[in-house]
Amino acid sequence: LPSPQDADPSEVYRPEAGAEHGKLQTDYRNYTAGPLLDRVYNTYLLMHTHQTVDFVRKKGAEYGACAQRRMSIMEALDLLDNVVDESDPDVDFPNSYHAYQTAEGIRRAHPDKDWFQLVGLLHDMGKVLALAGEPQWAVVGDTFPVGCRVQESVVFSDSTFHDNPDTKNPLYNTEYGIYQPHCGLANVLMSWGHDEYMYQVMKFNNFALPQEAFYMIRFHSFYPWHTGGDYMHLCSSEDLRMLAWVKDREWEQGGGWGRGQAPWLRVSVWGLALARRHTWNCCTHRKPWRASPVTDMGQH
Repeated sequence: LPSPQDADPSEVYRPEAGAEHGKLQTDYRNYTAGPLLDRVYNTYLLMHTHQTVDFVRKKGAEYGACAQRRMSIMEALDLLDNVVDESDPDVDFPNSYHAYQTAEGIRRAHPDKDWFQLVGLLHDMGKVLALAGEPQWAVVGDTFPVGCRVQESVVFSDSTFHDNPDTKNPLYNTEYGIYQPHCGLANVLMSWGHDEYMYQVMKFNNFALPQEAFYMIRFHSFYPWHTGGDYMHLCSSEDLRMLAWVKDREWEQGGGWGRGQAPWLRVSVWGLALARRHTWNCCTHRKPWRASPVTDMGQH
């Protein structure tokens, strides 16, 4: 008989198990109550205090060259075994499981779009930054534009920005701030985190994926926009065209948050095949993925 440590994690870590049984999809992303609320609030408090225009520009310059370490995609996914997202009010298990869960949910909904399935597998991979010495408030959580007035749909917007120095800068306190009307989200500085980092890694490595995939990775945590309906005044016609992809039900809900996962080993092999098909230069020994900044567990 298999030992407990051999149990399929996809059968163990699922929201509907145990106390979560019967939880409705509308009950997720509850930021007013729950056993993890203190941890979540403190993460956002730090994020909303320290994520400034200067900070975002600094991090973009620091990691934009992707020059610190090379690894395969599957190596990076394995690292996510060690990352639990402290901004998530719903789950308290490693992000690697969520990656496979999301990809499997998309596979079932979109069996003809393998590139979309790969996006589900990759979407949180940038959280390896949390193993490289970056604090979680600079890695996880919902993103928002810096350099303009914070909108109401930003999580905890009424209580967590008081000590952010940008809120005292009149240049950044208007509706448009440093931006022009409908300038396009590609021209907006987003709070720094795993979304922008993974997008930069994908660009650097020339991932063979459609533009929709790059866009979805870059803005999947921008909930104030794609779910809250805010910041439309900054959007271009291209942003509005892409909005439907970001709002895809299986994508937005994380593949149903893990309902009905395939056996772990089979999904892992399938994920590797997907990665090799679309990112061949990131899955060979000759041209592995260069994924700044992770070195041997956190050395820069």
